[in-house]
Amino acid sequence: MSFPDPSCCSLDSLPDQLSLPKWSRPNRRSPLDVTIRPPGSKSLTNRALLLAALAPGESTINHPLIEADDAQRMLAAIEQLGATVVRDEQAVTITGTGGRLVVDPENPTINLNNAGTATRFLSAAALLADSPLTITGNERMQQRPIRELVDLLTTLGAKVEYLKTEGCPPIRITPPNDLSSMPGTVEILPTQSSQFVSALMLIAPFLPNGLTLTQPKGVTSASYVRMTLELLDHLGVHTQHAGDLAVIRIKRGINRFVLDIEPDASGATYWWAAGALLPDATIRVEGIALDASQQGDAQFPLLLERMGCTLVTGERTLACRGTNNLIPIICDMRDMPDAVMSLAAVACFASGTTIIRGVKTLRVKECDRIEAMKVELGKIGVVVTDNLNGDEDTLSITPPQNWGELAGGAPILMETYDDHRMAMSLSLLALRLPNIVINDPACIAKTYPSFFQDLGRVYDPNEHI
Repeated sequence: MSFPDPSCCSLDSLPDQLSLPKWSRPNRRSPLDVTIRPPGSKSLTNRALLLAALAPGESTINHPLIEADDAQRMLAAIEQLGATVVRDEQAVTITGTGGRLVVDPENPTINLNNAGTATRFLSAAALLADSPLTITGNERMQQRPIRELVDLLTTLGAKVEYLKTEGCPPIRITPPNDLSSMPGTVEILPTQSSQFVSALMLIAPFLPNGLTLTQPKGVTSASYVRMTLELLDHLGVHTQHAGDLAVIRIKRGINRFVLDIEPDASGATYWWAAGALLPDATIRVEGIALDASQQGDAQFPLLLERMGCTLVTGERTLACRGTNNLIPIICDMRDMPDAVMSLAAVACFASGTTIIRGVKTLRVKECDRIEAMKVELGKIGVVVTDNLNGDEDTLSITPPQNWGELAGGAPILMETYDDHRMAMSLSLLALRLPNIVINDPACIAKTYPSFFQDLGRVYDPNEHI
């Protein structure tokens, strides 16, 4: 069984190590032209699931990302906390708790594995619980920092205890006795994750006095904060904000809702990047528009255009047509940190050094992605230099002078560090290089369980429809 054999592409049948042949289309009369629709946005899904769980009445979320592990963890958690969830193939219907989460005294612990978004959002939502709630996760989650959010929750009147390592989960949150006495304004200094800010924004409509957030020294990953704000606006929550997000006011009140989730733009970046690496192919992403998406990663094709690619628009589709002469660029990824890995895969084949700013948050993702890139891309001769010129927020990617030594060499085993984005981005290397082997490919289950099935369509669209 070998890739792209359909029997090895589904999540349940993925081997421990997946060998990816170099992409080719022998004896094909026409160039590849394939359309892929990524699963629903993880970021929008998790925000919507929490809002539905807290809202009054029955809300419906269409096309959510419910098959991925992150979403499954969130769904299980909101059910444990009193929401009723009904799933089908295209939607999830949630009967909310009316703004008050119910903690089972016999089971007051929520285990979220390595779902960072759910961990941050539910930690803040614990302010709305009827009794103390413990949030925990797997070994990696217990290393990921959460102190900045804990400090904000403490400011708002919660009591928070670290149960293992200071500054990291597991944590026990005891909500304030009287939410009406909670401060109406909280100041937030730049944080390691924008999710700490979004977490407070999501619970604000359920606080008796709403909440005003001030961020006088700037915002981390502002695109994700804007996504949260736009979602609240879309659902009818009354908000006000300064253009630079230095002040965000969110009033109390939200009704049940129906929401359509657009495809995941972070997942789409792999297909736009694949198109950039395959000049003789057209890989179209369906359902995401550059000018109408709430997701920051939807702007990723503009970076590829700067690298020499051509954007090809169709009816509800967007493709990036690649070139054999990719141009290195200097760019800032603060508003799309999850797309850094996709850009890195393309930068490996540019004609010089690409410099990427806004990367320091990658240190505290599912793995230390900067260190992981240094090690794994180093196996193919690519040099990743971090702390460039003493700036921890900047790195560079320099391809080797020539790829000849890899042409007939031994298999190159790429470690994935239980990180879905490592697995998906490193898989793109096989579009130009032979002998790429992905270790633990099933870690894609976190956000994109069908990734290798979709990648199989890039190899042979007739086999995977």
